[in-house]
Amino acid sequence: MGVENTKYHNQLRTFLRILNEYPQDGQLSRFLPVFFRANRQMGAGDRRTASRLLYNYFRLGKACSALPPEERLMLAEFLCNNTADPFLGQFSPALNDKAGQPVEEKIALLENGNYGFKTEDVFPFHQHLSKGIDLHDFIKSFFIQPDLFIRIHPGKEHVIKSKLADEGIPFTEIAEHTLALPNRTKLDQLFPSDRGNPPGFEVQDLSSQRTGDFFKPARYDYWWDCCAASGGKSLLLFHQQPEIKLLVSDLRDNILDNLDERFRNAGLNKYQKKVLDLTKDPQLFLHNYEFDGIIFDAPCTGSGTWGRSPELTSQFKGSKIAAFQRLQRSVAGNVIRYLKPGKPLVYITCSVFREENEENVEFFIKNFGLKLEEQQIIKGYDKKADTMFVARLVK
Repeated sequence: MGVENTKYHNQLRTFLRILNEYPQDGQLSRFLPVFFRANRQMGAGDRRTASRLLYNYFRLGKACSALPPEERLMLAEFLCNNTADPFLGQFSPALNDKAGQPVEEKIALLENGNYGFKTEDVFPFHQHLSKGIDLHDFIKSFFIQPDLFIRIHPGKEHVIKSKLADEGIPFTEIAEHTLALPNRTKLDQLFPSDRGNPPGFEVQDLSSQRTGDFFKPARYDYWWDCCAASGGKSLLLFHQQPEIKLLVSDLRDNILDNLDERFRNAGLNKYQKKVLDLTKDPQLFLHNYEFDGIIFDAPCTGSGTWGRSPELTSQFKGSKIAAFQRLQRSVAGNVIRYLKPGKPLVYITCSVFREENEENVEFFIKNFGLKLEEQQIIKGYDKKADTMFVARLVK
């Protein structure tokens, strides 16, 4: 066996070893750094290759699940690579010869071959998709690495773009404040974040940025970001109207600590913060609060983001959809009472499931005295971005 052949066989053995050690209910983004720290003999190139193979493998979703892992890996490599690749060529030269074809043609080749491949098996929850999502295009997007998107703070456009250009980092300008970059761009190394050197941008998916079109705050409004997490939507709101009053809350106090640093770097210094479990009535903590707007970025399945975390497709069980729907309705009922009449609830999910999206909007209208102004599936699957849902409802 030649040196090159040995290299590719070693890469395959490493892949199988990591797959065997990977806990099937964990996230790759958390597991792989731990594995690599425990195996420091792996060089940077070996780590990159192992990561690529693992992520590509899980992009198959639940397709061809009866095949051995090494065979599934070759199908995944075929679908995910847009050029011939020596690794694939070592184990499946026939597929490698056609790796440069458009992904639609490669999917058709597998479906018409003796591989047992069915497109619908990649995402077997397709019967739950929201109206307007094209199943074929959505599944096709699973085989394409999403981009990394940033939203530049107002006034920082020239500084950020010049720094990227000087460092030779390719980027695409989507809008004045929005750039798309290669997924593995090491922004933390280019723009170290501390009090004396704030980065001047937010890492925020393109579709997430577009939910801000539904906010429409007025000067001196009092808004509540009720499931704020690390505060990305609050910063969108702040940059639209810097003179708003703001309350942010979340169930997790540690994530609100991260929010503090993010707000400080963005120049947002005046806000209130509360740790709240909104599955329970927050009356004890909010008393007679009234808001001019509420952002409800709901805890959800996250199914619109699985292109970034493809392992979650394999782990997911359809029964969880109903559980998330119950959670979303419970929280909505506990926050809407604090919304002033005539003011908006902006309901957001990063889900593609109608139960979490349109069905919930219908429930809110029927049970909570809301009127729908507008709603939209923000299709990111044709833009190398996440897919999200947003609705603006008025009390």
